This record gives sequence, C-alpha cells and structure tokens, in this order.
Amino acid sequence: MTMWSAYEDTSRWTEWAPHIRGVEPAGPLEDGMRGVVAGPLGTSARFEVTCIDRAEQRWTWKVQVGPARLTIAHEGADGVAAIEIDGPAPLVIAYTPLARRALNRLVRLA
Repeated sequence: MTMWSAYEDTSRWTEWAPHIRGVEPAGPLEDGMRGVVAGPLGTSARFEVTCIDRAEQRWTWKVQVGPARLTIAHEGADGVAAIEIDGPAPLVIAYTPLARRALNRLVRLA
C-alpha cells in the first residue's frame, strides 16, 4: 500500500484511521464527491472533496460536524504525511490528536 492509494480509496480509510468506522460512498476520490464518514459511538460527518491534485498527491475536503465545518488538506508521498486543518479552534484542537494518530498509522502501513 502506498500513502496515496490509501488516501485515494475511501474504502481503505478504516485501515489507517482508527476513528473512521466507514465511508459512503466507498471508492476512489473524485472532485466534488460528497458523502458521510461514520465515526465512533454512532457519530457521523458529512463531507465534500473540494480539490484533488494527483500529481502532487494532495487533496482537500470540507467536513461538516453538526453546525461546525472543518477544511482539511492532506498530502502524502515518500513516507511523509502532512495535514492542515482550518475551522473553529475547539474542533481543530479536538480533531488534531485523532488526525496525528491516523497519519502516523498511515506512514507505518505504507
């Protein structure tokens, strides 16, 4: 598995992101793709993929949790994964440790 292939296929997100229980739709990322990420304890978040740059192995999505929205930019190549999170500070602070754990796992698995 490469980092990009794990990013690019939503059906594989549960392999490296332990806080994700499932994704609909499952399959390859597409610009404008909309769906739902299932989280722990029956939580869920709606999402929309807003930008994919396959050449640079980067992608961005907007994730809606209740009334709050995060914009998350992912990048991953050559054993290095990076993330940029923009949104309300309490939500960013709460999500950052989960994202860090998932990215560390992604790097180990890739």
